[in-house]
Amino acid sequence: MDGFKNFIIQYRGALIGALVAILILFTNLYKLIIGIILICIGLFVGNYIQHNKYEVKEKIKNFVDKL
Repeated sequence: MDGFKNFIIQYRGALIGALVAILILFTNLYKLIIGIILICIGLFVGNYIQHNKYEVKEKIKNFVDKL
């Protein structure tokens, strides 16, 4: 019994993470999480392009010229 108790104490963070992951999978919550992450990435990229318009144009131009 001590071995099992030590196992639980040592790996409780991993066990809690596994339980949360199982809960997310069973409730299809991962679709919402992926959507929110994609929205945040889009916001970040749009803001970066807006504030660094000329640098982005140059980088795209150089990339197209290499092709």
